Amino acid sequence: MNIKRSLVLFLSSCGGFLFGQEKVVDTIYIFDSQMNKVKQFHPVKTINTEDVEKNSNNLSELLRFQSSIYIKENGRGGTASPSFRGTTAQQTSFVWNGININSNFLGQGDVNNIFLFGYDQIGIKAGGGSVTYGSGAIGGSIHLDNSLNFNKGFHGTLFSEAGSFNTFNNFVKGSYSNDKFSFKASGNYSVSENEYEVNKKPQNYINRNGEYYNTNFNIAAAYKLAPHHQISWISEWFNGQQHFPIIFESETKTKYQTQNVRSLISWDWNTTKLNNSFKAAYTEENFEYFNDIDRPKLSSGAGKNYILKNDFNYFLNPKWNFNIIGEYQLNKGEGYGSGIDKLSRNMGSVAGLIRYFPTTDLRLEAGIRQDFVGVTKSPLLFSFSGKWNALSWYNLGLSVSRNFRAPSFNDLYWRPGGNKNLKPETSYQFELRNQFNAGDFKASLVPYYMDIRDMIRWIPNSLGLYTPVNTAHVRSYGVEAQAEFTKRFGKHLLQAGLGYAYTNSQDLEQKKQLMYVPFHKFTGNIDYQYKFIKVYVQGLFTGLTYTDSNEKKSEALKEYFVMNGGVGATFLKNYTLGFKVNNIFNQTYYTMYAYPLPGRNYSVNLNINF
Repeated sequence: MNIKRSLVLFLSSCGGFLFGQEKVVDTIYIFDSQMNKVKQFHPVKTINTEDVEKNSNNLSELLRFQSSIYIKENGRGGTASPSFRGTTAQQTSFVWNGININSNFLGQGDVNNIFLFGYDQIGIKAGGGSVTYGSGAIGGSIHLDNSLNFNKGFHGTLFSEAGSFNTFNNFVKGSYSNDKFSFKASGNYSVSENEYEVNKKPQNYINRNGEYYNTNFNIAAAYKLAPHHQISWISEWFNGQQHFPIIFESETKTKYQTQNVRSLISWDWNTTKLNNSFKAAYTEENFEYFNDIDRPKLSSGAGKNYILKNDFNYFLNPKWNFNIIGEYQLNKGEGYGSGIDKLSRNMGSVAGLIRYFPTTDLRLEAGIRQDFVGVTKSPLLFSFSGKWNALSWYNLGLSVSRNFRAPSFNDLYWRPGGNKNLKPETSYQFELRNQFNAGDFKASLVPYYMDIRDMIRWIPNSLGLYTPVNTAHVRSYGVEAQAEFTKRFGKHLLQAGLGYAYTNSQDLEQKKQLMYVPFHKFTGNIDYQYKFIKVYVQGLFTGLTYTDSNEKKSEALKEYFVMNGGVGATFLKNYTLGFKVNNIFNQTYYTMYAYPLPGRNYSVNLNINF
């Protein structure tokens, strides 16, 4: 098989580039046009709809049990933030269909205010990705992706679940497509009283004032204007409310409300050698905080982003591929009760990537990027990646990159305390990926090293006023390991996976492990299917986790092991009835100091496909 043919087959199988084909082949349209290119060089863990249903309460639970990410959660369904490889929540980028959606104000994404259902897949990429996805992609990125099919006719799905603590979760989706037009719509509603009791000393904990609800709608459509031209549109509306748990009944009850809007239109032009994707997007975040649920709001904020993005990709020949990405954003924000007036910031970036395929077993990629972020002077970013199929059973990958995070609106303009002279956080990162394949068994071992400078921290000044400054120099290193086994024999299917992450992330001034960064985390899962019956178990072990910057063991979160399990039965082909038990051993465990997560709890669900 010659180089050109093998390359064409590889790219076609990914549903990505169309080089080497004389006509456009019906395929799955993915709104994030970069994702297929990223997967050629970096491992991306993909969580599909079936995996989502195992941990359907919220995104925090899903990421906790199905990835190496550490999730800090203020009680079940409460405010939650992620940590990749010992980094902060602001150093994790949330990417919605190729568009960064981290908050303008906080610089991060609240995990439990991002809905689970409605996405066709959730991708998790560890490691720096700022050359492709911009500010915040230092520790890793979480991708919320939608896709559209053609020539599939009509299909519908209904998922309904009822669980402990008066929790109800309902999702409905419908889609229709022919050879030129594709349409998909979905809606999701989740609500929970969420008042659970946990046995602990000296007295039991009750998750008072922990109720929440979320509503989410998605609409997407695509139309083929001509054989090589397609226009696509997707929009999402989210509305949610969280009550913040209180420890004692005498405390004042508080709550937080948020409404998000995201809309994107894309024009894609695909020929034998050239691919171009032009996107225009609008994202909006609105939030209100009530320090007393019976009184008017104390503070609020509204942020709006207007985004233009163009991704141009060209094959000079079968070995050389050139990719240029340009983006412009107008960020607007207005705060209430935060001292933030009406703000406006222009952001722009230009990135260039070159990919070289010298042989069928070796591929290389190099990229640079320059950002222009308002008053902030941004560094020149770079990345280099390579992947070598050294042996039939062994692949070697290498990545080196410089990444950054621009200061958020709160960092720059919060009054009193904001600091307009902040420098962006920067990091240098190195990782070496080792992948092994032997029949039904797959394994990977990924050591990494990260050096983060000018980390933005809010610390008290001489007047006792908290203000953000560039202080910390953080070094993070560790290893991530993954093993998977899949075996089909007759009508039986067995799948098993085990993941481990060791993370050493220290402030080099104090020589102490960062807060809420466990040294050890294990995840595991076993899925078994026989005919119409499916059974699964999943386990999570998290080691000792410090909750302060001085490694005080008396206030550290103790290690814990939690196991979940479930069973599902499919009948009449299109109906699946499921039952789940979470925290089977009724373990008392915390991911955030003072806020334990629930003990043993149950749910039953029905999934209908038509």
